[in-house]
Amino acid sequence: MTTYRARPVAPVALKELRTADDAGRPLAPFTDAEGGAPLRCCLRRSVPGERIALVSYAPLRRWAAGTGARPGAYDEQGPVFIHAEECAGPDGHDGYPFADSHRTVRRYSADGRILGGELVEAPDDDAFRNAFDDPSVALVHVRAVEYGCFLYEVRRP
Repeated sequence: MTTYRARPVAPVALKELRTADDAGRPLAPFTDAEGGAPLRCCLRRSVPGERIALVSYAPLRRWAAGTGARPGAYDEQGPVFIHAEECAGPDGHDGYPFADSHRTVRRYSADGRILGGELVEAPDDDAFRNAFDDPSVALVHVRAVEYGCFLYEVRRP
């Protein structure tokens, strides 16, 4: 049983992203012919034939808006895949999604500053426990090593 929970992009943010992404671009859905895209709405890989979209997403900016943090230059946006239309969200399984490759667990303070990161073989409870052992860590982002893309967020239990 996992102690920490991978958090998908929040439903309210998904609704907004399906209108215009965090760079102001309208949704441009397409049919995924190959499958395998890491979907941030339901934390699973796409399957061939699904309607998805690649949108620009600013996870730290959205978190900061709800907490009053001021991440300054650490506010970044990047590409994420989502379903083009509302989906059921994660299936509630234990474990961490997209754990099939090395990942970076990036730590952030309550004011939105990067406190460091750790390269992990696969995200697990130990990686998150290590991150949250530092009391100044407010949340972590799990990111792909290859492109640095945001995969999901984890907060203290």
